[in-house]
Amino acid sequence: MSEAAARRRVGVISDTHDLVRPEALRALRGSDLVLHAGDICGPDVLQALREIAPVIAVRGNNDHGPWADALPQTAMVELGSVCVLMVHDIKTLRPGATGGVRVVISGHSHRPSREVRDGVLYFNPGSAGPRRFTLPISLGRLDVTGERVRTTLVDLGRPRDARRAIIAP
Repeated sequence: MSEAAARRRVGVISDTHDLVRPEALRALRGSDLVLHAGDICGPDVLQALREIAPVIAVRGNNDHGPWADALPQTAMVELGSVCVLMVHDIKTLRPGATGGVRVVISGHSHRPSREVRDGVLYFNPGSAGPRRFTLPISLGRLDVTGERVRTTLVDLGRPRDARRAIIAP
């Protein structure tokens, strides 16, 4: 398989709190998959994202009702040879849960971040929903090619000001 064929572009969004911003939808266009790290707050958000690409979502602490009961607390996603673990609140991960995982995606804090600890990339896209305090309104992208993972954080107030980092094996 050629490297171009193995490339996956994944949109990462969290904490929409029942708000689907047009700029978020624009930023996610071209994604092969969208991962939502919880606090969706309504099924219409997932439907809007499904119009862009298939969606995998986990339940957040503000997701309630029959539609939310169908969502898992955590999800494992295989992106080629890269295993991604999704959870809403990173503090709820069980000890040892990251064994064999290359990327952990979380939300909850509304604070965009990425950091590598013990060989695992921890990626929080921030919040694409209503503004909270002075935190940015943001989302993220993962570009996965083989073992290589490139992350992008997109400030939806300044989409041209995306910050990138490359995490290689």
